[in-house]
Amino acid sequence: MKNNNQHINKCPIGIFDSGLGGLSICKEIISTLPNESIIYLADSVNTPYGEKNKEEIIALSIKNTEFLLALGCKIIVVACNTATTNAIAVLREKYNIPFIGIEPAIKPAALQTRSGKIGVLATKGTLSSDLFISNSNLLRKQLEIIEVEGANLVRLIENGQLEETKPLLKQYLIPMIEQGVDNIVLGCTHYPFLIPIIRELIPNHVTIIDSGKAVAKQTLAVLSEKKMLNKNGQENSTTYYTNNSVELLKAFLKRVELEEGAIIFKEF
Repeated sequence: MKNNNQHINKCPIGIFDSGLGGLSICKEIISTLPNESIIYLADSVNTPYGEKNKEEIIALSIKNTEFLLALGCKIIVVACNTATTNAIAVLREKYNIPFIGIEPAIKPAALQTRSGKIGVLATKGTLSSDLFISNSNLLRKQLEIIEVEGANLVRLIENGQLEETKPLLKQYLIPMIEQGVDNIVLGCTHYPFLIPIIRELIPNHVTIIDSGKAVAKQTLAVLSEKKMLNKNGQENSTTYYTNNSVELLKAFLKRVELEEGAIIFKEF
């Protein structure tokens, strides 16, 4: 059993997203768990998940999970809000492996708001999911939640057109500010790439919240609890798979200041 545990401990952490947005999560996990090997799966061909129906999202999430399991991953991080809120319950029931999900961080926003109003910028798939609706309804008695769908943002981000998002961000965020929100929750892992632009558009007193650090801490906690941490990181590695542009992936890795590691194009 001891040898088996040692083998499992050396297995990689799998991370998947509907594209490159989950690299914001990947960076936090690498920083928090430097001894671990990482396999990141960017399903950019099928982005954005937020415009698909629940059945499609579940099918894509199962496909991504099967891909990562075939590569020997010991835990899977669903680094996509839409996939988490629509599919993670199915994944946890179907596979005997730990899953870490990500969902809009409305609870931290609720705890620190002073105006009693928070904004949530997310995809249609996340905002319409049963999980988000049930979690947000629990908080609506104590505060006002202003939800806005970030239509077309993911597509522009995936194409590397970050500056082109500015007119849309103005359209989505200014009404939130005018209604008095003092916390804006980024409910999509692609959106942290837009923080510098968002910061230009909103007042200094408004806090921007994303879930990256919390997801990394939860991954550490689960691996620790299950005694699956890799204590010796001398043989660790980071590998990125994409079914779209390798050059675009390289550009994003540079943008988030991540080392390239191995980058592999593969249809899946």
